[in-house]
Amino acid sequence: GEMLAASLRFFSGRFADRTRAYWTITICGYALNLLVVPMLAFAGNWQVAALLIVAERTGKALRGPARDVLLSEATNVVGHGWGFGLHAAFDQAGAMLGPLMMAVAVARSNQFGPAFLRLGIPAVMALTALLMARTAYPARGVPPPSKGPQPLPRVFWIYVAAAGLLACGFVDFPLLGYHFQKTGLAKPAMIPLLYSGAMAVNGITALVFGRLFDRYGLPVLTGGILVSLLALPLGFLGGEMGAIASVACWATGLGAQDACLRAGIAEVVSMNKRGSAFGAFNGVYGVAWFLGSAAMGLLYSYSLPALVAFGVAAQLAAALLFFRLRKPLAAAAAAQ
Repeated sequence: GEMLAASLRFFSGRFADRTRAYWTITICGYALNLLVVPMLAFAGNWQVAALLIVAERTGKALRGPARDVLLSEATNVVGHGWGFGLHAAFDQAGAMLGPLMMAVAVARSNQFGPAFLRLGIPAVMALTALLMARTAYPARGVPPPSKGPQPLPRVFWIYVAAAGLLACGFVDFPLLGYHFQKTGLAKPAMIPLLYSGAMAVNGITALVFGRLFDRYGLPVLTGGILVSLLALPLGFLGGEMGAIASVACWATGLGAQDACLRAGIAEVVSMNKRGSAFGAFNGVYGVAWFLGSAAMGLLYSYSLPALVAFGVAAQLAAALLFFRLRKPLAAAAAAQ
C-alpha cells in the first residue's frame, strides 16, 4: 500500500505542475480521505475493505506532491527545515491520537465499525482547516507561468538517488516488532507502546532537525542517518535494552528524514517544477523502501548479521553521498 501511494505520486506530481491546481488537487485528496475512511465501518468483507484502503492510499498519493508544494511555498517565511519539521511533528501527533481514538471506541462497543465512523471527525476538521487556509491565502501556491520546459537540475537526481539508498537500508518497524516478539525481547502488548513512543520521538526530533537544517544545511541529515543505522545492530543483535535503544534510533532517523529530505528539494527546485520533484522523490523513495524491506525480510530468515550488514552499508553509502552533496546543493540553492 505504501509503495502504491509513493509510486502514484510520480504521476500526480507531474499533473499538479501541468495544471498548477495545487489547492484543488490537495482539497480533492483530503475529500477522498473523508469519504473513504468512515466507509470502512460498512465493509462487509475483506475485499471491500482492501478496495477502500487502496482508495485511501490513492487519495494520499493524489494530495501529497501538491500539498508539499504549498508547504514549500509557505515555509519560505519560516525556513524550509522548520516548516517541514513542524508538519512532521503534527503528522506524528495524529499518528498517536488516531490509534488512541480507535482503542477507546473499540473498548466501548467491542466493534470496529463505530471506531471508523468516529475517524470521520478529524477528517472533517482537516478538510475544514484546509478550506480556511485556501480562503485566507487564495494566491498562495500558484507559481508564475513557466517560460518553457525546465528540466529538474542534475543535483536533484543525485539527491534522489541518495534518498533511494537511504530508503533501501532503512528497516521498517514491523520487522523490528516481529523480531522483538519472536525472540521475547518485548511482550506483544509492549510493541504497540514502543511504536507509539517512536512516533513521539519522531515528532520531537523532526522539529529539532528541521531547525538545525535551516542553520547548518545537509550535514544535519548525514548525522541523522548515522544515528538511524544504529537501530539495525542494536535491534537485531542486542538484548532488551538494545531493543529500546534501537527504536529510539529508528525514530530519530525518521525524524531527520521527515524534516530534511523535502526541505532540501524545496531549496534547489523552482516552484514551477516542485510538484514533479516531490512526486519523483516520493516514487523513488517508496519503491526503494519496498525493495529494501523485501530484501531484509529474506535476509532475516537467512542471517541476522547479513541483514544488519546490508542495511548499514546502504545507509552509510547514502550518508556519504549526502555529505558530498552539501556544496553542490548549496550552490544550486544560491542560484534559485
